[in-house]
Amino acid sequence: MGKSEYWKEEREQLKQIVDKSGLEEKTKWGIPVYNYQDKDIVGIVGVKSYFGLWFYNGVFLKDKSNLLVNADKEGKTKSMRQMRFNAIDEVDEKTVLSYIKEAIEVEKKGLKIPKEKKVVEMPNLLKSTFEKEPKLKEAFAEFPRYKQNEFMEYISSAKMERTRLNRLNKISPMILNGLGLNDKYR
Repeated sequence: MGKSEYWKEEREQLKQIVDKSGLEEKTKWGIPVYNYQDKDIVGIVGVKSYFGLWFYNGVFLKDKSNLLVNADKEGKTKSMRQMRFNAIDEVDEKTVLSYIKEAIEVEKKGLKIPKEKKVVEMPNLLKSTFEKEPKLKEAFAEFPRYKQNEFMEYISSAKMERTRLNRLNKISPMILNGLGLNDKYR
């Protein structure tokens, strides 16, 4: 069974409720997502174990009915909150619409969780290489900070020394040629 087949009837009934909110419906990531002034407010989802609503900035909702859960067990997701259901009779239209109304107000206020600035430490392997190869250090210094961070994370995220060395050997010519680690994807 494909993901789009899970909870099909329940999702359709939930969609009828969300349609009453006046939000604009679009399809993103294969699910209906409702927008207010081109900002994602809520999405309808059905997965194996539940169907429900994703509130994209749900962290700011008061959650008076205690229906929201963090979208990720490890807490990587900072803003999104989910309202999960296992049967359509668990869905209270008035409550759902009140959460959506509050989510719209949150968007109108422009509430956002500020992005955390990562501090990336220069790996010792890179420091020692720069001491031996000043041209590599100079070329590295020409990159903007975010590209330097990408290189440093790439090396330091390897668990084994052999892998760190292989990665350094891979990126050294890129640095010398002014190519960022992820430039081909931009």
